[in-house]
This record gives sequence, C-alpha cells and structure tokens, in this order.
Amino acid sequence: MNDDYLVATDLAKGFDGNLAVDGVSFTIRRKEILGLLGPNGAGKTTTIRMLSTVLRPDSGEVTIDGHPLSKEAGEIRKLIGVCPQELALYEELSARDNLVFFGRMAGMSGKDAKARADENLEMVGLSDRAKDAVSKFSGGMKRRVNLAISLMNRPALLFLDEPTVGIDPQSRNHIFDTVLSLRDAGMTVLYTTHYMEEADRLCDRVAIMDGGQLIALDTPAHLKESTGQATLEDVFLNLTGRSLRD
Repeated sequence: MNDDYLVATDLAKGFDGNLAVDGVSFTIRRKEILGLLGPNGAGKTTTIRMLSTVLRPDSGEVTIDGHPLSKEAGEIRKLIGVCPQELALYEELSARDNLVFFGRMAGMSGKDAKARADENLEMVGLSDRAKDAVSKFSGGMKRRVNLAISLMNRPALLFLDEPTVGIDPQSRNHIFDTVLSLRDAGMTVLYTTHYMEEADRLCDRVAIMDGGQLIALDTPAHLKESTGQATLEDVFLNLTGRSLRD
C-alpha cells in the first residue's frame, strides 16, 4: 500500500491575472498530521480549497486515496471532512441538533445522525451541553462543535483550518488531544495554523508556503536543525521574512 494518501502535483490557481498558488507539489502520508503554514496571502486557503474540491485548479492534479480530483471529485468528497475557520453553526439550535442537521445534509439517516452526533459530542467533551443552544456557548465550545460537525461523515482525511483561533487554553488543549487521538485511530489530517507552537507540538511534518509557492517541507525537528534555529517560529521568520503581511 502506498503511504501517500494525498498527492498534490504542480497545483496552480490564479485570480485576475495573479497567481495565488504557483506550481505547488507535496504529499500527505497516511495517518499523518501535516501542518500547512504561511503568512497572510501565502496561498494556503486557496490550496485547501482546491484540495477539498471547492475550487478547480487551473492546472495540476490532486489524488486522494487513488482518486484523481479532475475525474472523481464526488468520490473524494466522501473521504474528506472540512473544519473551516469560519464557524458554520446555527446559533438558535442545540449542539446536538446542529450535528444532526449537518449529518442529514450529508445523507445520513435520522437514526444514524443522532447516534453519530452523540459520539462526536462525547469526543469533543460536550455531552453534558448537548441540548443547550449554541448561542450560550463560549468561543472555545463553538470551535469544538465545529470540529464535531466536520467528523459527522467519519472522514479518512480531515482539513482543519485554524481550529483554535481565539479560544481558551482548556478548549485548545482538548482540541489538541482530539486531533492526536484521531491521528492515532488512523485519520490523516491537514492542519493550518498561525500558532507555531501548535505546529511544533502536533504535526509530524510541516509545509511552509510563501508567495504561492512551497518553500520548505520537513519535520519540525529537521527544519530547526537545518536552519540553525531554536524554534519553529524562528524557522518561519527566517524563511518568510519579518515584514508585515496585513
């Protein structure tokens, strides 16, 4: 069995004549957490949108578990889960009803969606708040509901886009533990973050993008060793520069 679960080859995507992603190639191994890092405007979001079938590449190819995106996008959608940075929740509904709704939208029966919702809420530590309206939840709790929704179809490959933005340390650590347990159970994960300590702690390898191109890909330890830097943040700043990207 090939160890590469996702293979991206020479991906390119432009908008209004400007290349947002310019010839990006990398792999994600089975049961690996790959961190995708880069300053604002580096091309990370466009890359994720192509990998998750939302955007069609101008050129290049993505293969997930042997399925080419250009020909089998429908099959790929069955394999992936996406936890977006933007919270996609119905505030007036309970946590459980949110999960059941999205499960039903994904084609699950009502019985299966309710059972999966209960499993996922237990996983993210929210079983005791399952019947409470999401509007009453803290930011960290909402992030955990967002993660639980992305797991409703039991994806083999999970895209996590900035899943810990603006949340408390307890929720952040719970999300860390959940992601690691999913990886240990066999899931493959693509994880984007601006928090370098998160990438160092969680990721088996990290890919760094800048200017629409991939400029580094290795384990955090090897990147620090090869650049002579003490921290992954130092590696990141050494490779991408210190100028502001607002």
